Amino acid sequence: MDAESQKNHLKAYGITYWTLNKELKVKWLLNYRGGSFLLPDSDNIQRECQIRGISFEIISNSKAESILEEISSPSKNMEAVVLEKAPKIAVYTPNGKQPWDDAVTMVLQYAEIPYETIYDEEVLNDGLLLFDWLHLHHEDFTGQFGKFYAQYRASSWYIQEKKEAEKLAEKLGYNKVSEEKLAVALKIRDYVIGGGFMFAMCSATDSFDIALSAEGVDICEPMFDGDGSDAGYQNKIDYNKTFAFTNYILERSPTVYEFSSIDMTRKRMISKTADYFSLMEFSAKWDPVPTMLCQNHTALLKGFMGQTTSFTRDEIKSNVLVMGETKSNGEAKYIHGIKGKGFFTFYGGHDPEDYQHRVGDSKTELDLHPTSPGYRLILNNVLFPAARKKKQKT
Repeated sequence: MDAESQKNHLKAYGITYWTLNKELKVKWLLNYRGGSFLLPDSDNIQRECQIRGISFEIISNSKAESILEEISSPSKNMEAVVLEKAPKIAVYTPNGKQPWDDAVTMVLQYAEIPYETIYDEEVLNDGLLLFDWLHLHHEDFTGQFGKFYAQYRASSWYIQEKKEAEKLAEKLGYNKVSEEKLAVALKIRDYVIGGGFMFAMCSATDSFDIALSAEGVDICEPMFDGDGSDAGYQNKIDYNKTFAFTNYILERSPTVYEFSSIDMTRKRMISKTADYFSLMEFSAKWDPVPTMLCQNHTALLKGFMGQTTSFTRDEIKSNVLVMGETKSNGEAKYIHGIKGKGFFTFYGGHDPEDYQHRVGDSKTELDLHPTSPGYRLILNNVLFPAARKKKQKT
């Protein structure tokens, strides 16, 4: 899985998942040649690699033992983690969304990793209990319809999506979309606390935490829910209820395309050509979880924007791990934490290979980006639940 030898990093995750689905175990060799996978040898696996265009090497048992012995050396920042079972994957997304609207859905399809889509009704009926891993599509859990009001309130798609959301909320027994979305967020919170794995990108990250912190508080203006917001609602926000963020200031204006001070999009002072973020280095033997989530063939990745591009460093809770950052800009791009018995990862931005994705833009063709390091971070999270866990030291 290093830069020189692998011609399709993304599909390599797919063949690893396929192997696990055959009830075979795989070793993930952390920090060894870009985070390589040690698969059992068989004609079927070799053939499948060839069909999918994945680079692989056949090694002898003695060579495998030699590699594992090198990895186990205390002087090497490497570890071999056993992957045991293919996780069952859910993507939280509304009906009608195209796969290219969401980077995770797109890369799962490209890597040929199976998943199911679920939405509010299934979540509220405890459908998450059937899954090991949940991705949150670029959702607005605050009931403000993505803060698209200023630019798109007269657009047919915005009007239609607002009507559909209000109709669904009413069907599920809620007076407002914000109340229904809060109920969904609380179910997702309970899923993670109970041992689930949650991954979110773009606006699903900060809007999820904001919804949790505003439980019982009306932060929506009349054009969103038909009545005024609570007076002085900022002082009623409870940061103790959030997963990752604290001490943020909500954006009160309905015409500003922003939820809060968490996001760096409007504050960042960096050009496209200089926009990169770096991955942190962790101890593979002592901290295998963040090491797994940061496996890549480069430690410096191209930045990319979204409604929530990145996170204000000072507004991240102290118990949350920053795994990717643009230090010169004071922003975190990729963060991870523990909640109850479960785990969550937040990744800022919309599409790792589309710098400034806009509504209506053409889709990204992953055939043109088979070695994308930005997309690798997503797939690290997909395989993470398959790992036999060791106690984390950090």
